[in-house]
Amino acid sequence: MLCFVFLCSDIVIQLSSTACWNASFLDQSDDTHFKTNPKIPGIDLNSVRTLFEVLSKPAFSGLLEQATKSFESLLIPQLPRSPPDVEAMRIYLILSEYPALQDSKNYIRLTIPLAMAILRLDANPSKVLDNWWCFMDDSFFTRMVDMYKSIVVFMLTGGKTVLVPVFYDNYFLATLRLLEKLHKVNLKANHVEYSRFYIPDITSLVDIQEDYLKWFLTKAEIKMGSSPSEQNDFPSVNLCAFPFILNAQAKTTMLQTDAELQMQMAVSGANLHNVFMLLTLEPHLARNPYLVLHVRRNHLVSDTLRELTMYSDVDLKKPLKVIFDGEEAVDAGGVTKEFFLLLLKELLDPVYGMFTHYTESNLLWFSDKCFVEQNWFHLIGIICGLAIYNSTVVDLHFPLALYKKLLDVLPTLEDFKELSPTEARSLQQLLDYEGGDVEETFLLNFAITRENYGMTEIKELVPGGESIAVDKNNRKEFVEAYLCYVFSDSVCEQYSAFSSGFLKVCGGEILSLFQPSELMAMVVGNSNYNWEEMEKNAVYKGEYTATHRTVRFFWEVFHEFPLEKKKQFLLFLTGSDRIPIHGMESLRIVIQSTTAEEHYLPVAHTCYNLLDMPRYQTKEILRRRLTQAVEQYEGFSLV
Repeated sequence: MLCFVFLCSDIVIQLSSTACWNASFLDQSDDTHFKTNPKIPGIDLNSVRTLFEVLSKPAFSGLLEQATKSFESLLIPQLPRSPPDVEAMRIYLILSEYPALQDSKNYIRLTIPLAMAILRLDANPSKVLDNWWCFMDDSFFTRMVDMYKSIVVFMLTGGKTVLVPVFYDNYFLATLRLLEKLHKVNLKANHVEYSRFYIPDITSLVDIQEDYLKWFLTKAEIKMGSSPSEQNDFPSVNLCAFPFILNAQAKTTMLQTDAELQMQMAVSGANLHNVFMLLTLEPHLARNPYLVLHVRRNHLVSDTLRELTMYSDVDLKKPLKVIFDGEEAVDAGGVTKEFFLLLLKELLDPVYGMFTHYTESNLLWFSDKCFVEQNWFHLIGIICGLAIYNSTVVDLHFPLALYKKLLDVLPTLEDFKELSPTEARSLQQLLDYEGGDVEETFLLNFAITRENYGMTEIKELVPGGESIAVDKNNRKEFVEAYLCYVFSDSVCEQYSAFSSGFLKVCGGEILSLFQPSELMAMVVGNSNYNWEEMEKNAVYKGEYTATHRTVRFFWEVFHEFPLEKKKQFLLFLTGSDRIPIHGMESLRIVIQSTTAEEHYLPVAHTCYNLLDMPRYQTKEILRRRLTQAVEQYEGFSLV
């Protein structure tokens, strides 16, 4: 019995010893463990996994439980802020492989305390761990990310029942900060896609609007007078401070909340000013609490430019109201949407030459030769910003590169492949060419030729570029210079005017929370179609109901359409073949009966997502009429 006690005691000592663990799984291949440094841990993690797999078998359940207890009560609490040497850092990789960390019953006992120990590390050892994480295989990193994402959900659901409030906040914050640390590592190492950090469940577990408002007020150093009960119901941690875990829908809610907040502040400021003017008997100086644009349909661009020059930057934050000259319609959203569609259709008209249309990709980019004034580009930027601010999807065929530039991210060759696939393939072939005779094969120099109204112009990509041949050593620099010319140098003034207009409305810290693809989805919507959801949310007027025979014919025909035809219908009905960033559930179409005879086509009221549909008596007649209407629609896009 005494021997057994000593044996158990010896096991506990070894399981609790960082030195034992650090020295037990050395990487023997090529004596790598002798090369341990801030970039090489010198450890064989496969051996670590093998051991833990063996311990997980039923025959070793007692030893596994003893290991868990030792980790919980002795090893993890004793991990120092500043380990004595780099070899002592291996324990953080070893513990991260322990399978019990992924069991929710051990989140409080092991997984979060390990995160706290990692976050306690001094700057230098913390950097060492970051470096090692950079060189870990993707599966290790993915497992770490997924594990701590699961803990976030656990803390939002059952965590409050097992922790007192003060511990809850600390544990929750430690989980989020470790994810933040992993996220920063991933920005350098690219182990996983950015979206891997998203936690979609958050939108159903947390009121994003309330969380953002609390975050906004905290940042503004305004104390909220909340009662103790409110403090118990909601964690003091603001998830909006960790935007990398929020998907595009959640970030959109944040931006729209910010927009509403800015609008309320602008309206309140105007109302306060108006009260003061009334008190001083100068009502003629009163300010409108809305951004009101009075425009004529046949002078849309000039009128909009004139109207916007009358307003300050603060006024652009007000809710938008559009009034078409001579029309009585009340702008409840439909008129504003029509305004955006009509204005952008005119601004994008090829007659103005503001944009180059790339036929192969059906995308637009700023033209380096146009005759309109720069304030037109400024206007398009403002309109795009106003569309976001007023929750309106617009049909703009710009590549992802535009949204990268708005977020200060340099476009790459991949972006050029999206815009001009053939040109980009040529550049890729130049980079991939394995022969040593690059100069003789491609016959390129650091200059390109451009057609300008029948005249051929030579544009140097760098000073003296005509005399610099492209060879094997400088071809990468040539491609970079080429991309810089296309995306920046050749259209610098046009883009600057556009971006200044856009950022005048949508600039600020809130925009920096977005990824380029998320910002793009904010402007033009996304393509995550769910046609059954669209049918489920449809509204019927007049004689129509969901069970009406003509309505049933309609949905049967629609669901039989191929994808491209469905997208064409969406363009016909809503003015865009994409859906709002919040998904199909936020897109509500209205189908209304009419007294028109069967030979008439369905009519779409784009501004209201309203379809006037005659009572077709057969499915085939409906199919022909609907197809004809959709195919005849010109729309506001380039398709």
